[in-house]
Amino acid sequence: MEKHILQSDEWAQFKNDYGTPCVNAGNVWYTKHTIPLTGQFYAYCPRVNPFEVDFEALKKSLEENNCIALHFDVPNIIVGSQEEAVAVKILEAPCVKSQRDEFAKGNFLLDLAPSEDELFQQMQYKQRYNVKYAQKKGVQISRGIGQEAFDKFYNLYKETAQRQKYYPRGKNYLQKIKEVFGKAATIITAEYEKTPLTSWLLIKYGDVLYYPYGGSSEKMKNLQASCLVGWEALRYGKELGAKTFDMWGASVDLNDLKDSYYGFSNFKAKFGGKHVIYIDSYDLVVNSSLYYMFNTANTLRWKLLNFMR
Repeated sequence: MEKHILQSDEWAQFKNDYGTPCVNAGNVWYTKHTIPLTGQFYAYCPRVNPFEVDFEALKKSLEENNCIALHFDVPNIIVGSQEEAVAVKILEAPCVKSQRDEFAKGNFLLDLAPSEDELFQQMQYKQRYNVKYAQKKGVQISRGIGQEAFDKFYNLYKETAQRQKYYPRGKNYLQKIKEVFGKAATIITAEYEKTPLTSWLLIKYGDVLYYPYGGSSEKMKNLQASCLVGWEALRYGKELGAKTFDMWGASVDLNDLKDSYYGFSNFKAKFGGKHVIYIDSYDLVVNSSLYYMFNTANTLRWKLLNFMR
């Protein structure tokens, strides 16, 4: 099983450079997050491979770093896979099941092995039509990682967050990702008559091309710029020799119209990838009393934040 980008040395460097302490122990990377007024920390460890974890060394590190618990957020094991049963047993032995997931439990993974023509034919008919329509209408595609490309991307990303009422990453955060990953990152942008309409930030790590962040404008939505950018992302992944296109996140239930992920999940589904669901998140608890107090407070915090959207 290939290591997820969120467990890479590069991602750890990005976190440290950005100012979030990142610790390597027990064959995983975790970040430390201050719990106000306690002098203690909560550790966060996303998309881990349970088969690689040295729990004894990890727990020792957590104790040394004053962490009350570690959150294994959405481990990188797919429900229904051959690894699922054993992976769950590995996590259940030293951990408790988490009350919430930070990362999306659903996703779309697209195999890039087929030819470009085959990939195009795998897309939903309407999606193929939309790609051709955007091309016919003169939507222009550019690739780049310079400051101008980044600024166009971030403006669209921030606009989308405001429109869809979710909390966006700050500009410095995303800029730092771009800097750390260097040539492994690129931005694909669609414009019409010099007006940016859609832009995605893509990162290649190992054999996988990841699509972690993107944004689009409400202007000229009829031109289907997002469909064209998605198709160009698949073509770009093949050019790089990536084996998989990882679309980062999706709904667990694709038919749940009330799910906040429904819109972009429906969009991603049309590219022909495989819909997968990951196993539950787990917490490795070091200090039980503080852990349960923290979870109660954190649950109330998220309810308040969701109410304020």
